[in-house]
Amino acid sequence: MKNNYFDLIDQTYHFPQNGFKLVDGTLHFNDVDLHGLIQKYGTPFKISYLPKIWEKIRLSRQYFNKAIKENNYSGQYEFCYCTKCCHFNHVVRTALKENVSLETSSSFDIDLIEKLHQKEVFNIDKTIVHNGYKTEDYIKKIGRLINKGFSNSITVLDNVGELDKLMELDTKEPIKIGLRLSIEEDPQAAYYTSRLGINKREVVDFVKEKISDNDRVELVMVHFFVDSGVSDTMYYWNEFKKALSQFTKIKKAVPSVRAINIGGGFPIQNSLNFDFDYEYITGEIVRNIQEACKEDGVEEPDIYTEFGKYTVGESGAVIFQVLEQKQQNDAELWYLIDNSLMNTIPDAWSINEKFILLPLNKWQNQYKRVNIGGISCDHSDYYNSEELNQQVMLPAYSNDEDEPLYIGFFHTGAYQDSISGYGGIKHCLIPSPKHIVVDEDENGNLFDYVYRDEQTVDNMLNILGYND
Repeated sequence: MKNNYFDLIDQTYHFPQNGFKLVDGTLHFNDVDLHGLIQKYGTPFKISYLPKIWEKIRLSRQYFNKAIKENNYSGQYEFCYCTKCCHFNHVVRTALKENVSLETSSSFDIDLIEKLHQKEVFNIDKTIVHNGYKTEDYIKKIGRLINKGFSNSITVLDNVGELDKLMELDTKEPIKIGLRLSIEEDPQAAYYTSRLGINKREVVDFVKEKISDNDRVELVMVHFFVDSGVSDTMYYWNEFKKALSQFTKIKKAVPSVRAINIGGGFPIQNSLNFDFDYEYITGEIVRNIQEACKEDGVEEPDIYTEFGKYTVGESGAVIFQVLEQKQQNDAELWYLIDNSLMNTIPDAWSINEKFILLPLNKWQNQYKRVNIGGISCDHSDYYNSEELNQQVMLPAYSNDEDEPLYIGFFHTGAYQDSISGYGGIKHCLIPSPKHIVVDEDENGNLFDYVYRDEQTVDNMLNILGYND
């Protein structure tokens, strides 16, 4: 019976696949020689593979444009990147090279957009969708953008009171607005109706009473968001169809509405067993919108999507060295890595998010069931459950082997840095690892560089006020 790690993967999944392959016994990620990066930079490090970002944007456009053409759909498709998924300059600039629109979620996003405009990488005629709760500062900055000539700035109202706040702005042009619809949460959720969006029982009356004859605003968009993202489930399609019903009612009341915005993006691969038919789901989205519009006799809208995690998730990875193995009892073997899992992939312990976990070397060794532990002092700093079989299997190794075992968590590019507070103070004062960016030049050749070195003691002491 074969029981080395390569055979385990080869017999369980289709491998190689989707950017993962073995070259001379070591794992390559999107043709990036990870073992070579280890020798060049050491561990731990985070990696951002930028070509994956524009690849995902192009794929999304391909799916939607194909569905639009096949259904003879009259609206257009617009791709929005959600900056909250990853705010890094190199990520946002990579997305902007694909001529995307941007979605904001806080007042500081406005400053980010103004910086991009100053550097001539974001034009004032591009669409900006302002989501999230509108604080006073957020509202003021939206007004500032409008008066600077950002003519396609769309403020999506999360509650009816935000309209009154907008009315206090002194703008030269009518304010383009959208409406976010509240949804009924998944039956397993802790509450029935989302706190986000305008109550669907009130929204049509709100439109007729406060918006339809208001020449200070122009209603152009209806926003629909399911937190779990786009999925082929009865729950998702039920909520989607209810949202379409609300959209057509609003469209009849205010014909200026020209777009439906689908928030909550496509899923990303979180297992080598991942299977999602993007093309089919896209076709169903377009077909459902078309049918609802035809049934109620309204014009088919442009379709906006807010894909953040889908855009950047599969571009990221975190690489560790196994420092030590500890056999704590007959059944539990621990692999201790050279950083903290709580700090570097907080989604894994905070909401039990799953990531692709693979070793970078020793694929010919036998495999064992293990638990992975970080070096912090916290009990929760561990990873011991995989998506497919609920067990973590990694190559066994002996302490007298010449090379240590290296492991990687893959498709970690969305949310991890914003949740952990990149560059700030981390649990147990464990430093942020170095950050490596891999990009592609005009000739298609990959190159890498250090975006940020590992956080230093002085940096942390400065933040904590010890060097004042």
